[in-house]
Amino acid sequence: MKKILCATDGSSHGEKAVAFAARLAGLEKVPLSICTVNVMSGGIRGPAVYAHSDREISKLLTDAVAMAKSAGATTVSAVELDAREVADAVVAYANREGFDHIVTGTGDPRGVKRLVLGSVAASVTASADCTVTVAR
Repeated sequence: MKKILCATDGSSHGEKAVAFAARLAGLEKVPLSICTVNVMSGGIRGPAVYAHSDREISKLLTDAVAMAKSAGATTVSAVELDAREVADAVVAYANREGFDHIVTGTGDPRGVKRLVLGSVAASVTASADCTVTVAR
């Protein structure tokens, strides 16, 4: 293992993913990158609208990096990805940057989002070229 990417949305499931990824990065002595996807809508004929403000994304990533460092990761970076599809953005970034392990959370515990929108974790697992761990 050379590099770990952890995708989080700041939810309790995302925090579990960050904690797991940080422990793994610490044990393996590899760098950890934490990403979040700011989902974009619009933009075809009108302005692009993002789900979160720059301030919200900055706080989410700052908190995640601090959590990762306190959980054992020594080299931690953070990146915001702007995209329409979360799973596609995570997998494309992992491929482009040469990550060999992705960690993500389970998402909505009630399964509502999976039924309506499809599961991000399932999509990442199905389309990634590397090992994927879904933290619970």
